[in-house]
Amino acid sequence: MPSTSSTVSSKSLATIPVPISAVRRGDLIARLRRIEGQVRGLQKMVEEGRYCVDILQQISATAQALHGTSKKILTNYLETCATVAIRSGDEAAAQRVCEEITDLFRFAR
Repeated sequence: MPSTSSTVSSKSLATIPVPISAVRRGDLIARLRRIEGQVRGLQKMVEEGRYCVDILQQISATAQALHGTSKKILTNYLETCATVAIRSGDEAAAQRVCEEITDLFRFAR
């Protein structure tokens, strides 16, 4: 039977994602539910054959709401996961965070 230490993941605590706090999670869920309502409204607008400009304005508002939500999640990531990894002194964890941030900039285009 393998020892307990060999069955435990070799990941350090710095590489384990830090969960979003309950307060932030509640705010994010509320935002996402509003966005869900906006998307349902968009679907209804299309089904009803509403004026294209009205639909496009609502799409823009929905996109802005999603962008705002992504900024909140990014802030949480930087304040928790990234900070913990960088302050840990674990070079591999810090490198992983640098790669993740670089990837985020690529996706932001």
